[in-house]
Amino acid sequence: MVDEEGNKLGQFQPRDALALARERGLDLVEVAPNARPPVCRIADYGRMRYERSKARSAARRKQNQSQLKELKVRPKTDDHDMNVKIRRARSFLEDGNKVKITVWFRGREHAHHDIGADQCLRIADAVSDVSKIELQPRMEGRNMFMILAPARGGGVKPA
Repeated sequence: MVDEEGNKLGQFQPRDALALARERGLDLVEVAPNARPPVCRIADYGRMRYERSKARSAARRKQNQSQLKELKVRPKTDDHDMNVKIRRARSFLEDGNKVKITVWFRGREHAHHDIGADQCLRIADAVSDVSKIELQPRMEGRNMFMILAPARGGGVKPA
């Protein structure tokens, strides 16, 4: 058994340990039930649960969850507009997010899927220093898409 300050008190019978905990106005909490003999601690159980939930929520806040950001272009998208898309892709990747590049085709543009693949690869080449291609360009219905992932895990924006 361990007391509220972390000092080892030795082995007790369950009823004696429970009586000691009640005498101190605290709870008897089983910490390691599978140990031989089982380890119990004298503590305020409500406070322990509260601190554990606070620690869990703090750990969840510190996690960096990446998102999938999407950039849409057309086969006829011009150079200046492509440069804007490239800048956006770079900022998304530096923030640690994945980028989905979608090229959507209409009408006669379907005869030129090679132009759409070139648009995807052009963006990928421009941001190759901060990204890697996770999924090569592929068609799905009337859209072609490609996915880029941050090269080094991302999450930290360089100063």
